[in-house]
Amino acid sequence: MHKFATACVMLLILAGAAPLILDRPARAAEDGYRNTPLTLEGIGKSYMGRDIPYIMGHEGADWLERRERGEEEGTARLIPMLKLKPTDVVADIGAGTGYFTFRLAGEVPEGKVYAVDVQPEMLDRIRARIQTNKTRNVEPVHGSIASPRLPSNTVDLMLLVDAYHEFALPREMATAMVWSLKPGGRLALVEYRGEDQNVPIKSLHKMTVEQARRELEPLGLKFVSVNSTALPRQHLMIFEKPRPE
Repeated sequence: MHKFATACVMLLILAGAAPLILDRPARAAEDGYRNTPLTLEGIGKSYMGRDIPYIMGHEGADWLERRERGEEEGTARLIPMLKLKPTDVVADIGAGTGYFTFRLAGEVPEGKVYAVDVQPEMLDRIRARIQTNKTRNVEPVHGSIASPRLPSNTVDLMLLVDAYHEFALPREMATAMVWSLKPGGRLALVEYRGEDQNVPIKSLHKMTVEQARRELEPLGLKFVSVNSTALPRQHLMIFEKPRPE
């Protein structure tokens, strides 16, 4: 997305301003998708009744590494809640600058972390950090809007922090993620709480537990648990790929 548009989207996300609506032809619903009014913040498409926002462009990468993030989101609390094993294979989907990627890498010294992102500029930053830190168990992966491009049945845990709601093709992407999870593998979905009006984030960048379950359960994931109190502003929702009976 253009740098000016990215900056405007970031201001709208944080300030909660009303989006600028642009004209776009309507389209009938197909597989849960429907055309909606195109706005400065939204891509002009909804999925199962949820409007999809633009992805945050790489121009906003510094916001992901802001000093206040740890306090605002309680990021230090999240990794222990995932209960990783040293040998786990983990995928950081929508890895961005690698904020969580390298924290995950330290928890799985005998495993590996796939750092998946659709933006080459973000992956370049991760590669630079790999070289600087001499990290051996992080593998950058250039995903697409429809797939993380990971091998089938190989991932123990997928972590998505404020990423899933921005997927332009959530049905296709989730289907591909299920394909890559091992039987019994978990998907950890971290999203700003859509039920909480006090969370100071624009509504398009929040998700309710009900909406997450509506979208993910039909695609083969079992809802396991939700923790809505451990993190200051976000849900931690755990889904699992069932084991064969």
